[in-house]
Amino acid sequence: MRSYPIFIGDGLLTDRALLERLLPQRNLLVVTNGTVAKLHLAALVRGLGERTIATHSIPDGEEFKNLDTLNTIFDALADAKLHRDAAIVALGGGVVGDVAGFAAASYQRGIAYVQVPTTLLAQVDSAVGGKTGVNHRAGKNLIGAFHQPSGVLTDIATLRTLPARELRAGLAEVIKYGLMGDAQFLDWLEGSLDQLLRCQSAALEYAVRRSCEIKALLVAADEREQGARALLNLGHTFGHAIESATGYREWLHGEAVAVGLLMAADLSARLGWLAEADVQRVRALLQRASLPTSAPRVGTARALEFMTMDKKVKGGQLRLVLLPRLGAAQVSSDFDAGQLRATLQEFVGP
Repeated sequence: MRSYPIFIGDGLLTDRALLERLLPQRNLLVVTNGTVAKLHLAALVRGLGERTIATHSIPDGEEFKNLDTLNTIFDALADAKLHRDAAIVALGGGVVGDVAGFAAASYQRGIAYVQVPTTLLAQVDSAVGGKTGVNHRAGKNLIGAFHQPSGVLTDIATLRTLPARELRAGLAEVIKYGLMGDAQFLDWLEGSLDQLLRCQSAALEYAVRRSCEIKALLVAADEREQGARALLNLGHTFGHAIESATGYREWLHGEAVAVGLLMAADLSARLGWLAEADVQRVRALLQRASLPTSAPRVGTARALEFMTMDKKVKGGQLRLVLLPRLGAAQVSSDFDAGQLRATLQEFVGP
């Protein structure tokens, strides 16, 4: 896998020297959305200096992460007469990064792009790893490509402009890293949660940095998710089913992942892997972060329908990321279907 730098700090958005290093291209398209543009676009453009900069705003929301939105970015690239020596700058959250990255992977068979994530969820997850794509009516992220960015610029200062709900949703992904990859980090999160919720810079910077370190190790070993990288999907098969069943309009991605983490812990306990006290520890941490611990009653059959479209399904067999213990995860297809149904029935209804 091609390596690339990830810069994390407070106030990086206007660091002209750093932006010059990340973006040597003179012709750029900045893809953002209306909310982020009002907050951060002017500062970024000032930091970029004297260049030819086109901007394109896409609608805000997971329901707009689709092929129609992707085509508007292609139109913007073509209208600006940009060629293969141009670059895209993805300024925003996960939707902006995923769709803009997919446009970069596809336009003229691939151009450079840089991620400038402005949400906690994007900073610790979607901006790192090179997954790009859009949703389809049959499921989440079904259409896309692996396309690594030239670099990631993570400005912690942007998190102070986030609504509290968005910050909490990002914390779900941070908690995921502790549950699946680092028991000591999980301990630290329990002790530092109040500082994170108050947006204290040192705590946020450490949480983002450690999350990226855990993810980068797995991505470097398995860029195209054929093995260990799938561990990063802890809670996501359940969470994606919730998002898909509710039409991507009611639940933020991190909120659905939060319930998915608890569902994965619940199933792990039913299989005898975790103690009930471990499940309650997960529940308590999510509740302290004001994240949901109960799911919409979409029904077991409907949830299973979306889960069987998950990208981890192989040979028609559903594979789930489960927890042998807190701080470690494994991908398994060797679980009792009746226990899975019991977990689903408890959380999403019969």
